[in-house]
Amino acid sequence: MDVEILSRVQFALTVSFHYIYPPLSIGLGLIMVIFEANYLRTQNPEYKRLARFWTKIFALTFGIGVATGIVMEFEFGTNWATYSRYVGDIFGSALAAEGIFAFALESGFLGILLFGWNRVSPKVHFIATLGVWLGSMFSAVWIVVANSWQQTPAGYHIVGEGVSARAEITDFWAMVFNPSSVDRLSHVWIGSFLAGSFLIMSVHAYYLLKGQHIDVSKRAFKIALVVAVVASLSQLFTGHRSADGVAINQPAKLAAMEGHYDSLAPADMYIMGWVDQESQVVTGIKVPNGLSFLLHQDFDHPVKGLNHFPSDETPGQVNAVFQFYHIMVGIGMTLIGLTLLGLFLWWRGKLFETSWYLKAMVAAVLLPQIANQAGWFSAEMGRQPWVVYGLLRTSDALSKVVTANQVLFSLILFTVIYILLFTLFIYLLNKKIKHGPEEGDMIDQRPNQKEMVEALNTHS
Repeated sequence: MDVEILSRVQFALTVSFHYIYPPLSIGLGLIMVIFEANYLRTQNPEYKRLARFWTKIFALTFGIGVATGIVMEFEFGTNWATYSRYVGDIFGSALAAEGIFAFALESGFLGILLFGWNRVSPKVHFIATLGVWLGSMFSAVWIVVANSWQQTPAGYHIVGEGVSARAEITDFWAMVFNPSSVDRLSHVWIGSFLAGSFLIMSVHAYYLLKGQHIDVSKRAFKIALVVAVVASLSQLFTGHRSADGVAINQPAKLAAMEGHYDSLAPADMYIMGWVDQESQVVTGIKVPNGLSFLLHQDFDHPVKGLNHFPSDETPGQVNAVFQFYHIMVGIGMTLIGLTLLGLFLWWRGKLFETSWYLKAMVAAVLLPQIANQAGWFSAEMGRQPWVVYGLLRTSDALSKVVTANQVLFSLILFTVIYILLFTLFIYLLNKKIKHGPEEGDMIDQRPNQKEMVEALNTHS
């Protein structure tokens, strides 16, 4: 393999592994805020137990997410030096904004979140939890803005020529609110809420099946289910908005997502299928002219196909883009079905008596993660051959002095390290889940200063 393929595989590995954790942090953070808000409102200690338990798991995901995110920033300089020089003014601004407005907020309140139990008042601790969650949300804002600018560049001009060319910001807010950033950000946020809520439902469904932590698990499951219902239905809206945006700004990507080649014909919408790139034929289950109707509310409206564009400006792996896109959509519809079914069982009073549903929810924890990964793969592979759409090709963005052997060696090294990190994450996560939200936690046993003074006065 050449340097470009190896560098793309390496970056895909690091991004995919990193992206397991930030969505969990955002989703868990939201429900931790709800737990603590309910504790402040009702003073029911079960909500505090839940908040404390999930704070420990949040800390685990946050720590690994930070460590793996740093690696990607180094790769911009080692493997993608030309890209870094080209977009440094823009990408660097977004990363700087993340550090100033997001990471500082998140890490500033993290210490209070983790170590402030019984050291600060419940209201102050709630504010810290809210601050950490908002920090994780803002972090996603700037990362998605930077990536969306690569998809739909705006608010810039090009300075220099040839290898010295680079993009400079002319309008910061036009760069931030580029044509795809808002739709893509809402899609990412909601995918994160699904990842967090399904993890919580999975763990507490496991407890209910085992007959452990019954009361707190019922409360946690119901709260997470409500979040998941709202998020899964909202994802339909944000997904449709994103598809409309892709049709306008990246029509070749949309054509690849549905395997549509003929520019003069209406486009079918496939439920599942397989693209034969040689014959330009898709075999599968489809809604005839369905994509045309979704985009234009007209079954007979033609949609730009891949043959409309020069062959060197369309994705090289059309079937891969098609499959990843349909995996994401298929899982999204499955999540809607699972959450609405849970809502129906809750309404019937049979939510926690239906063991097969609880078993399904234990396994369903994987679905949002797979959908999130598949969505990013379809978006990034569908943008090819561009790293900055219409401006800079991926083949031109590489570092000029890095060899294939160097990239291969680091790729093998990263693979080994990430396997070890993931194994450690699963081990620690399993250990914390088995321990559960116990009332007799050591941190609950530690009195604060006021309690110690009152105890001494009473004794004397």
